Amino acid sequence: MTMPIESTHDAIVIGGSFAGLSAAMQLARARRPVCVVDDGAPRNRFAAHSHGFFAQDGAPPFELIAAARERLQAYPSVRFVDGRAADARVVDDDVGGRRFTVSLEDGSTLAARRLLLAVGVQDVLPEIDGLQARWGASVLHCPYCHGYEFGGQRLGVLYGSPESVHHALLIADWGPATLLLNGNVIDDASSELLRQHGVAVEPAVVGGLEGPLPHLAGVRLADGRLLPLEAMFIAPRVRIAAPLASALGCEIVDGPIGSMLRVDELKMTSVPGVYAAGDAAQMRHNATLASADGVLAGVALHRSLVAGLGG
Repeated sequence: MTMPIESTHDAIVIGGSFAGLSAAMQLARARRPVCVVDDGAPRNRFAAHSHGFFAQDGAPPFELIAAARERLQAYPSVRFVDGRAADARVVDDDVGGRRFTVSLEDGSTLAARRLLLAVGVQDVLPEIDGLQARWGASVLHCPYCHGYEFGGQRLGVLYGSPESVHHALLIADWGPATLLLNGNVIDDASSELLRQHGVAVEPAVVGGLEGPLPHLAGVRLADGRLLPLEAMFIAPRVRIAAPLASALGCEIVDGPIGSMLRVDELKMTSVPGVYAAGDAAQMRHNATLASADGVLAGVALHRSLVAGLGG
């Protein structure tokens, strides 16, 4: 049996991590009825600490999220729904109005005048033995988030695209670096640039990662050699973490590292009334940037409600 649609909120924010909670805070302070739907699985859940975040360097991500939720709950217009959004639809009425419905996995349905997608992305990790188990601990993405803790240690960069050459040059600022080509080939100019910056190049295919979990002791190469490393950096492809954007008809583009939502300068998607913020809506991924993106989206959404635009 289909459960009835609840009363309409001004906005539903789907995703309760850095971007979603930052957006919801702007709407709460504007005294607008806002509902945050969150499944409790943020992208950075594999990392023990969040670094580089203003005044919160080193804090565990879940502690930051919990603190933000606690502060938001002090606003009477805010509601939290813990669960996964399974579907979202545009509903146009007979007099030209528009609202959105969000169906949850438990069968309940929410409604709002605006939607804000802060669904994040999923990392598509290379299929290398031992890599997934070390993700967020000794296999890392952002050196600004985690490089300091491995300063001066032996660092590897796994080749994923021609951009990996520049990734390796960057990582070398944190410690002695090796670019693991994993069977790929780079041109002579790139090889010379790496040599000039003291970055070693290992052409062999990577067979697996070794060491007591979640730590890394080295990379076992396909020819049997063990290359000692304390951390390995990768730049994985990403995909949008929920199918809601496709269900709504939002335009999705193929960015440099994977799929992302197309948004305008005010964070509205190609569907009027649907906004997006965070990793699914920008190329540069970082907790601070996700939070700032949420602030921009939340303010823009509120202004659209005041002006009666986008829905």
